[in-house]
Amino acid sequence: MGKAQSKLSHEQLQELQKSTYFDRKELQQWYKDFLKDCPSGHMTKAEYQRIFKQFFPFGDPSGFAEYVFNAFDTSSNGTIDFKDFICALSVTARGSIEEKIKWSFQLYDQDHDGRVSYTEMVAVVDAIYRMVGSMMKLPADEATAEKRVAKIFAAAGKDRRDALSPAEFGAVSQQDPTVVSALTIYDGLV
Repeated sequence: MGKAQSKLSHEQLQELQKSTYFDRKELQQWYKDFLKDCPSGHMTKAEYQRIFKQFFPFGDPSGFAEYVFNAFDTSSNGTIDFKDFICALSVTARGSIEEKIKWSFQLYDQDHDGRVSYTEMVAVVDAIYRMVGSMMKLPADEATAEKRVAKIFAAAGKDRRDALSPAEFGAVSQQDPTVVSALTIYDGLV
């Protein structure tokens, strides 16, 4: 892989301005920073995990970073290009609650079957718990990932044998905004 172009073209900027919540100047700065970390113009999972670790030094963010990376990697080719990155960042940082819920659903739906199973949600919530480490004090009924997910599924009228459809996931996320609150990791960055 060769070095990426040093600046976004006029056409690329116009396209990204239409498909994100960032203005021209912000896009240029994000691109410059992206190229500083990924001169090839593509970010690997290992690079993403290394960057993610800088924001969560007291826990183990590698698992959650992998889930986020997979959700950002819309082409499923094992790398994130700038467009993948900035479009996902736009939604997670500045998108509407509906956009964030839709994106979160993709994060939790690891096998891409259009439903979020109990097991899938436990895996992601467990990764979040490992990421934040001891920085977060949890109530007794949410002290483990299993307890937290059981509570979410119960709120949706489901049990561990069930799965959440996009509509059910959206409804439970509206009732309990913490289901998508992991996305606030980008607050303060943008």
